[in-house]
Amino acid sequence: MLSPLWMVAALTLHAGPEVAPPFALEQNVRVELWVTVPSGVLWLLSESVLKSALAPRSCSWCDRTLNPVDAWGRGIRAPTPHQGTPDTLSSLVDYGLLPLGLAGMEWLMVARTHGGSAWSTDTLDILEAVLATSILNELVKDASGRARPFVRALPASERGLTPHPADNNVSFFSGHTSLAFSLVAATATVAELRGYHEWYWIWLAGLPVAAAVGVLRMAADKHYLTDVVVGAAVGTGIGMGLPRLLHPRKLPGNVTLRLSAGPGMAALTGSF
Repeated sequence: MLSPLWMVAALTLHAGPEVAPPFALEQNVRVELWVTVPSGVLWLLSESVLKSALAPRSCSWCDRTLNPVDAWGRGIRAPTPHQGTPDTLSSLVDYGLLPLGLAGMEWLMVARTHGGSAWSTDTLDILEAVLATSILNELVKDASGRARPFVRALPASERGLTPHPADNNVSFFSGHTSLAFSLVAATATVAELRGYHEWYWIWLAGLPVAAAVGVLRMAADKHYLTDVVVGAAVGTGIGMGLPRLLHPRKLPGNVTLRLSAGPGMAALTGSF
């Protein structure tokens, strides 16, 4: 599912001529680490040991009457005995294959430009966007309390007997989908800001994979179509917006202007 397009992208990147060094971006690595590392720890805790305490125990958004869009979208779900397969595949792609593939493409672009330490700072900039998306997702999930599709389909007496009851009412919006789209969008945006010549390959290779994650979440009956669409929109928006906001390109030097006058003339000179 992943390898053909990424192989073409990798061969294209490797075979092309070397290009100009990357643009420098506004960075404060020390501050970024002090923010990113605790944020990562907080997100991991919220997804593991704190989940049972933070997640809503009952649905606030119960979809007693399902809207037509989500009712239509549920037609993609796999038969009940086989829903574990798309669930596992979505996690494998989201937490393994997609980030590894994107990191590899970014590394090839940095290597071709002799970017030096740019790969590590690029990765930090991407992580900021991904963690911002993931933390927002946790807050919205816990606040909205939307029952997952497969939970809604169960009799009320069986909803507390699922393998992970704390996970029953966190359907909106899809965390897997928002994570996938934020990864692709942030990686492509940072590559574009750096001036890597083939940054568009990240969109071409990554978007179909991110979309596949959303489809797999629906096939697993873990999310509705609206969960996936909102997750894709939020992930893309933060992935594109946060690097541009926090890490614009540095201007090449200081801009100075000087006005000078002489007999019968005036001149404006500057340095950049």
